[in-house]
Amino acid sequence: MAAAADSRIGFREKLGYGVGDLASGLYVNFFSVFLFYYFADLAGLAPAAIGLMLLVTKLIDALTDPLTGALADRTRTRWGRYRPYLLFGAIPFGLTGLLIFAPLDMSGTALLVWAYATYTLCMLAFTAVNVPYGGLLGVISPSAQERTSATAYRMFFSALSGILVGILGTTLVRELGGGDEARGIFLTMACISAFAVFCILTTFATTKERIPPSANNGSVTGDLAVLVRTGPWIAVAIAAILGVTAIASRAASARFFYKYVVGDDGTPVFLFLDRLALFLTALAFGQITGVIIGNLLQRKFEKSHLLIAAGVVKASGIMLFYFLPLDAVWPQTFVQFIVGVGFGFLMVLSFSMFTDIAEFIDWKSGLQMTGLVVSASIFAVKAGIAFGSAIPGMVLGLTGFVAQGEQSATALMGIQFAFAMIPAAVMVPAATALLFYSLDRRTIERVEGELATRRTASA
Repeated sequence: MAAAADSRIGFREKLGYGVGDLASGLYVNFFSVFLFYYFADLAGLAPAAIGLMLLVTKLIDALTDPLTGALADRTRTRWGRYRPYLLFGAIPFGLTGLLIFAPLDMSGTALLVWAYATYTLCMLAFTAVNVPYGGLLGVISPSAQERTSATAYRMFFSALSGILVGILGTTLVRELGGGDEARGIFLTMACISAFAVFCILTTFATTKERIPPSANNGSVTGDLAVLVRTGPWIAVAIAAILGVTAIASRAASARFFYKYVVGDDGTPVFLFLDRLALFLTALAFGQITGVIIGNLLQRKFEKSHLLIAAGVVKASGIMLFYFLPLDAVWPQTFVQFIVGVGFGFLMVLSFSMFTDIAEFIDWKSGLQMTGLVVSASIFAVKAGIAFGSAIPGMVLGLTGFVAQGEQSATALMGIQFAFAMIPAAVMVPAATALLFYSLDRRTIERVEGELATRRTASA
């Protein structure tokens, strides 16, 4: 009975844990919409150069993400293994995000070097906070049901970040900039950075680590060797990366789509929302709906089956949006909401599946490597954003895009390709990967039961 009581997480703690993802969610959503646009259209850097930058920085992430996870797994402090990274990483997280959009008198190569340096620093700070934050989910409770519930809170705030960027972000850029989009982007990012620091510190103050660390974790290389041989982890990592890539490509292309394909001038179409804001907000509300529904359905259905269904919903919605008339504002908004529902399924289920995999590895090999396992979820988000943002960069570079100029028919088709065709296509291998996910509900229940017995005996 005591063990069961200790596995439960209260509302306040779930809320506090979930708020932490509002910080990273605001960064992710703001970068997805404005980062590529800021450098490629406003600053005039070559789209392919920015796309390459986003890909190159992922080579660094491929090394730092798992190393941070392994380091967090081995950290021992009075605050726990993962929480101290939130305490000491919050301020660098906020400052590095702001530096990217700092108003400097630079252009050409100098500005590209600045973009490389600041974005790399920001992603390192992102890793230092979000890999341990993800690892914290794995030790917040020994119950998969409770962890999935905490994940739902997390994904709610992740989706809320999309709403805030869609409604307030685009509006703040317009109002704070006063006609200067670059200045508006910087001042809006300043607001986001300050609020993100507050959210991360709130998570540190309200959460607790309930699963004690093992006496010996083994070597980092040994952990990595076990991880890369774990089929379920590979399957979910591939699906998560491609699922985020689809959304990120649409987000990075959206401003170009509305500006150059639709010919939208930013005039509000509903209250104070312009078409881009309405597009982003519909996705975020759909994501929240998908998180809620996905959290309920995972109690009765296999998570991998639900994720495959979510991929079908996303791909179908993206293609339907493409065939709608350009002036069909409300049908487009509804279809984008449906795409968001599929994305919400992906986020809530894949993140909880990573913690299930960490428990499975602990049960099978006796190695506690939650931070390392969950680092894949952080890398999936960052890699998905990078690939998704690089797709428009490469496509626009190949099809003759001209910053702030008149676009050729080929360039307009390139925007459409990055906005719809490629995002829908990448969902096919994402769904295929999940066919190889072997951890069903019965297996997870067995893992939970046997691990609980081991931990009780050890205590």
